[in-house]
Amino acid sequence: MSSRPGGDDRRYRRLSYWMDSLGESLVARPALGGNLEVDVAIVGGGYTGLWTAYYLACHEPSLRIAVLEAEIAGYGASGRNGGWCSALFAVSDARLAREFGRSSMLAMRKEMRATVDEVGKVAASEGIECHFRKAGTVSAARSRAQEATLRAELAEARELGVGEEDLYWVGADEARSLMNATDVVGALVTPHCAAIHPARLVRGLARSVERLGVQLYETTRVTEVVGGEPGRHPVLHAPGGRVRAETVVVATEGYTARLPGRSRDVAPIYSLMVATERLGSGSGPADLSGVVGSALANGATFTDGRHLLIYGQLTADGRLAFGGRGAPYHYNSKVAESFERVPRVHGQLRAAIVELFPALSEVAITHHWGGPIGVHRDWFPSVTYDRETGLASAGGYVGDGVATTNLAGRTLADLILGRDTELVTLPWVGHGSPRWEPEPWRWIGINAGLRAMALSDALESRTGRPSWVASSLNRLLGG
Repeated sequence: MSSRPGGDDRRYRRLSYWMDSLGESLVARPALGGNLEVDVAIVGGGYTGLWTAYYLACHEPSLRIAVLEAEIAGYGASGRNGGWCSALFAVSDARLAREFGRSSMLAMRKEMRATVDEVGKVAASEGIECHFRKAGTVSAARSRAQEATLRAELAEARELGVGEEDLYWVGADEARSLMNATDVVGALVTPHCAAIHPARLVRGLARSVERLGVQLYETTRVTEVVGGEPGRHPVLHAPGGRVRAETVVVATEGYTARLPGRSRDVAPIYSLMVATERLGSGSGPADLSGVVGSALANGATFTDGRHLLIYGQLTADGRLAFGGRGAPYHYNSKVAESFERVPRVHGQLRAAIVELFPALSEVAITHHWGGPIGVHRDWFPSVTYDRETGLASAGGYVGDGVATTNLAGRTLADLILGRDTELVTLPWVGHGSPRWEPEPWRWIGINAGLRAMALSDALESRTGRPSWVASSLNRLLGG
């Protein structure tokens, strides 16, 4: 669905609670209105594209940089996610160590942890008030099966050199004080996560890159990306004109399948969210520790040990922003705004909130939304740059992109500028994922996987033992 010229403020506010609560105009910037020649052209005005533009402009202020966005900056996952600026990387430590060696795994994890702080530092220096609160993540075990799964995760982390300062276990009493949810028997805790207002970050970042001289064209959907060859630069085609550049960065994540020839590169899998009304009558989230726990009231993000992922945070204005998987994958990697509201899944999210926090049973849900995340066939994010064709890309974050996009932007800037840094040696640089299967096998496989996760949770609830279905699927995905 395309917006009309000039943008549709009300339509964009409906995208998420985050976009609705910005307190700023969402009327689109002008679209591309003719042919253009630049040094770097970036397709996509979300976190990846904007972070790349930001670091390129900081390192080389003379560069001519243009960002082309099909809607408005932050339209995709960057303006709709759970607000976890986390050191989580989509690939497990064990897999990184197995495929690239322990030292490469530790280097990747070190950079991911540093990236959380980098986002906060840039937000502060650029005056972006994104409610950055680094209070960590609580992953609650709410059954003996979940406890076994999370303890196994901790044991594996210890074997790979992850210390107590980065990941640790707390018993039932302390876990309940941190996250006052039902049936809590313990929890894994990490300090390496900040809760943020994601739309404030992406919209502020858009203003920052413009101040640095980057040209940002909105409501400009790129219809074709043509790679370069000897003597010829890559070219972007859009209804408003043609853009020729020395380097083209494709940063389209869950919308990549819309580009010709890329329908099997990245699968868009939907994650849905809800937000409650403001909780309680006190002055803010700190008054809610008795309801949701002290860590959550102070800005910690939270989840539990189920397989069909849930995630949440207490926002800076005292709402519960809560999401989860379970929406179906749509045939031929189609994305559409009609897929963003699934009453069945939104109802399940509401029920999960009440299950976790019974005191919130009467709280109203004020916002329902969702959007696609990008997933490579091997569930492995990547950063790539081919100097011969002039094409670069980053993505496949599997929903863990708020911080990872910043690392991707810094890495792409270093690759494009030929900077010899530690970032360009990380294991995801140059990684090539296989393409997804053609339909109908892609539709069958992805939706079967989603159903398997739901089945695993149901089996564990009945038996109290970790599910062999989930462990088998995890091995199949290379976890």
